Amino acid sequence: MTSEEPPQQPRRRGFQKGRLEAFSDGVFAIAITLLVLDIAIPASDHEHLLRSFIDEWPSYVAYVVSFSTIGAMWLGHNAVTEYLDHADATFVRLNLLFLLFISFLPFPTRLFAEFIQHDSPERVAVTIYGISLMLTVILLMVLWRYAVRAKLVRPDADDEEVQLLTQRLTPGLAGYLILIVAGLFVPIAAVIGYFAIAVFYIIPFRQVRPALRFWRQARRSPRS
Repeated sequence: MTSEEPPQQPRRRGFQKGRLEAFSDGVFAIAITLLVLDIAIPASDHEHLLRSFIDEWPSYVAYVVSFSTIGAMWLGHNAVTEYLDHADATFVRLNLLFLLFISFLPFPTRLFAEFIQHDSPERVAVTIYGISLMLTVILLMVLWRYAVRAKLVRPDADDEEVQLLTQRLTPGLAGYLILIVAGLFVPIAAVIGYFAIAVFYIIPFRQVRPALRFWRQARRSPRS
């Protein structure tokens, strides 16, 4: 009498998406928290606290820009993993490289805040800051494009949605390069430009425009 062996289940290929998302969210949370830890006023300045608080404006500017950029990158990364069916070894390593730059951002942020009012050093600090931001955005784009090319995206994902996300995650490299060059002459203007790029990624303009159109039509329509 022979006993039949149960059929073997096919081995699941790829990495579990849940662990990748949990680890990535943890890195994002730590990086965005470290930004505020660099904002401090010496205890010896208690006699002129208001003036000391105002004098820290470079730290506030750097914090807002970096917080917005990391927040935008988190939104983009969340969109990528939402469309992801599974991850392979290359995707996981690209994700680690992307997180390396995310966790690095608090350093150039502090560098900018410390040297923004020191002539030549501020130009170097803003250049390092801009390059770090640009590389972070580029790596997010590379992460998504690899997922599409390697067919890691969910099979039920609509082609139009995939193309839309590709366009949304494609950074304006020309804009970053122009701002990096501009930072050599007008550092604070470059930083404002970096903030504008972060806002572009955060605000869903495709949803804002129809809302504005509806609001304008409502204003033009005659009142009953």
